[in-house]
Amino acid sequence: MIPSRRDFLRISAAGSAAFLAGPQRILADPYARWLSSPREPSPVRVRGRVRSGGRGLGGVAVSDGLDVVATDSEGAFELVSRSGRSFLRCSLPAGYRIPQSENGTARAFQPIVPDARGEAEAVFDLEALEGPDDHHALLLLADIQTADGLEMSWFHEQTVPDVRETVRSLGDLEVFGVADGDIMFDHLDLYGEYERGVGRMAIPFFQSVGNHDLDLSATTDEASTLTFSRHFGPRYYSFNRGAAHYVVLDDVFWHGAGFIGYLPQDQLDWLEADLRLVEAGRPVMVVMHVPALGSRYLRDGQSTPPTGAAVANREALYRLLEPYQAHVLTGHIHENEHVFEGGVHEQVHGAVCGAWWSGPICGDGTPNGYSVYEVSGESVRWRYKAVGHPDSHQMRLYPPGSDPDAPEELVANVWNWDPEWTVVRYDDGVRSGPMTRRVGPDPLSAELHGGPDLPARRPSVEPYPTGHLFYATVPPGVEQVRVDATDRFGTVHSEVLALK
Repeated sequence: MIPSRRDFLRISAAGSAAFLAGPQRILADPYARWLSSPREPSPVRVRGRVRSGGRGLGGVAVSDGLDVVATDSEGAFELVSRSGRSFLRCSLPAGYRIPQSENGTARAFQPIVPDARGEAEAVFDLEALEGPDDHHALLLLADIQTADGLEMSWFHEQTVPDVRETVRSLGDLEVFGVADGDIMFDHLDLYGEYERGVGRMAIPFFQSVGNHDLDLSATTDEASTLTFSRHFGPRYYSFNRGAAHYVVLDDVFWHGAGFIGYLPQDQLDWLEADLRLVEAGRPVMVVMHVPALGSRYLRDGQSTPPTGAAVANREALYRLLEPYQAHVLTGHIHENEHVFEGGVHEQVHGAVCGAWWSGPICGDGTPNGYSVYEVSGESVRWRYKAVGHPDSHQMRLYPPGSDPDAPEELVANVWNWDPEWTVVRYDDGVRSGPMTRRVGPDPLSAELHGGPDLPARRPSVEPYPTGHLFYATVPPGVEQVRVDATDRFGTVHSEVLALK
């Protein structure tokens, strides 16, 4: 959301009277059937094949965004599209290269263009990978959110080289990226520069829709993504890598005067049909922009999340994901946290742009950066990569006095913490015990973002209360403190702070 509107989490469904009926009706009963597009145009019969090396591939899912069919043993499919859908998607099977456009963005789709008889044809030619993709990596870039040429130059000069180095460090792994919404900051004419960055990063990139990626003059949800779709294709789709099934959703529902976090019924119907072809127990990685829930609202002292900061009908998503090892990957809030709710593990990701390109960190103290997921078989690991820092940079230490509300205590910000981590302090090399987690503002964020005049580039940004701060009182005379944060995978991350 636009920080100049002051608190980007508090945007609601309120707007001009002409557009209130839709969002009010949805929010009154978010689980009623509500389609993003009520149109019922003439049906289109689509016939085609999915093939590789001239041979048909059986069992591949093909969809118009509502109905899903699987190819037969010869790779042939037939689908009657009754819903006025614009794109035919191929849910890329594991073991095949991700098709790309000239600039590197993923292109496993084709426009549905009927002839005069209401018939259309589509052929998807796939290229087999040279080796297995059972072990692969996903780089998730949330909220790149460039507003002008200067910010886009920072993306090219800072983020792109960092991603290239991360790809190099992953060696022979099959690697792809996802831009998790708010690729732009309303200025959609900059999409071309983002695409140029994708080309330079030299890995295939998928895209999801954010609230700043919309045509703001549109009066309907469907029309709000026309520019996005001209560049990147459908708003939601799926694909496979190794044992993992990936789903990209559009949970930004535009009602003409604003947006709410919501998944329309046609999208949920499509997801239900898509998942019928996915074996229970497999990892399912769901990418969408607005958090399903998150916990920022609790740290702000609210009993329920604002309508623009969480998905109103998230329980429907949770139910569909119950049979799977589900991870929901979101952005939007410009902070890093892990939430375990509804049987899924949701990670809200820190932003590539930090606090809207105003400095080196997000409002919770998380460095500008992105997440790296490695999937090996059905095992999923992840880490946060701070742009411009080595992989080992996983926390920041502050000496006593940095937090005015805890003047005697050392503070550690462990931004990728989840409840499986342990955070332990050593005083002059001697183990002193675990640190205590508390909610509070990150001291560097308070310094850089606090007050009406800071930060200079985005003075409306303020520090966030975060849940990944750890505190401990250090005895007098201690000269050096070391903090060891051990993640759920057994990796120990250490930082040392000299006190004298």
